[in-house]
Amino acid sequence: MKFLRSLSVQVLIALALGLAVGALAAAYGGDGARRVVEGVEAVGGLWLNALRMTVIPLIFAVLVTGIAQVSDAASTGRLAVRAVVWFVGLMLLSAVTSILLVNGILGAWPVGEAAAAALRAGAQAPAADMATTPDFGAWLRSLAPSNPLKAATEDAVLPVVVFAVFVGFALIRLPDGRGRPLVDLFQALGDAMIVIVRWVLVVAPIGVFALGLGVGLRAGVGAAGVLGHYIVVASSAGVAITVIGYVLAVTVGRVPLATWAQATAPVLVAAFATQSSLACLPAMIERSRDDLGVPARVAGLVLPLAVAIFRFTSPAVNLAVCLFIAEVYGIEPTMLQYSGAVLVALAVAIGSVGLPGQVSFIISVAPICITLGLPIELLPILLAVEVVPDIFRTLGNVTGDMAVTAIVSKGEREAPATQA
Repeated sequence: MKFLRSLSVQVLIALALGLAVGALAAAYGGDGARRVVEGVEAVGGLWLNALRMTVIPLIFAVLVTGIAQVSDAASTGRLAVRAVVWFVGLMLLSAVTSILLVNGILGAWPVGEAAAAALRAGAQAPAADMATTPDFGAWLRSLAPSNPLKAATEDAVLPVVVFAVFVGFALIRLPDGRGRPLVDLFQALGDAMIVIVRWVLVVAPIGVFALGLGVGLRAGVGAAGVLGHYIVVASSAGVAITVIGYVLAVTVGRVPLATWAQATAPVLVAAFATQSSLACLPAMIERSRDDLGVPARVAGLVLPLAVAIFRFTSPAVNLAVCLFIAEVYGIEPTMLQYSGAVLVALAVAIGSVGLPGQVSFIISVAPICITLGLPIELLPILLAVEVVPDIFRTLGNVTGDMAVTAIVSKGEREAPATQA
């Protein structure tokens, strides 16, 4: 069947099979079956390390090129600058909303200790020094790495992000286009890392099956309930951001609710079906122009710009993933770690736009986890069920794109036909 060709479906099936076979081995296989499962699980560890080796170079490359794109976009005029300001402000709102909402949800509906312990046992053990809590002075000093290469080798993501942002803006400021070759070099580096990740993801069903075996062996079928809990938490963050987009369109954009619902309905259907903001771009331009009365020149500039550099839901859902992992491991991040995580979430949300879904999940969530002092060994398991939260990511993204377009179009007038 055609849907079985989808990598997301294959990975989900592989996870289910791994959990089931691992649980059966624990219940009926004896010591021999356990040794076989643990041997196969090493293949999953190899696959996970293959993903991890691309994180630092990929995040540096996509951030440098992403900053260059934002700078180029901002140089196109006043309207683009207004749009970029809205993009950054709304992604900051998205991050803060997620922290408050998800902590509230997990406070009212915590992960059961037995289920969390079983899931922790099913994953590889985190490094002993993973959860470190710096004081304010050390945190502030670390923002400017004295040795960027050392920061990269130690997985100090926030200093790497800060350094990449400075490099990106500095390259754009060089005269006579002298920075363009380096931007192209980093673009090539990022593209090469994406190729490697795609190679790794080709065998994702095998890697996830091997990891699922270990989870099933130690956690049993109870892991399915924890994953369902995760889907609800992550999807709730996406739903909340979608609602915020509706509220902004009606209150700030001053679009009547009935008009807004009519304009967005076909776009949301396309978003649900495709899980791609880019695929929804023609419908967004048409509905914004015809139903919302947005001038064609505004829709033609702001919406492509939004698809290029704006992901409204990414900070919210990515932070929700990390906070769920923190709940599973019983780790409580400090306010300093939250501050760093928000900065990293905003940076990678801009830098990872345009990457394939499976690639963007790893490159967006892993740096935030590291900033919060969390292990990333659960990410491949959560990636297997990301297909459901990803639907709500896309719904929130297209809602935010159209909301910002409606907001910045206020006061703008359509150019006369003779000038168009």
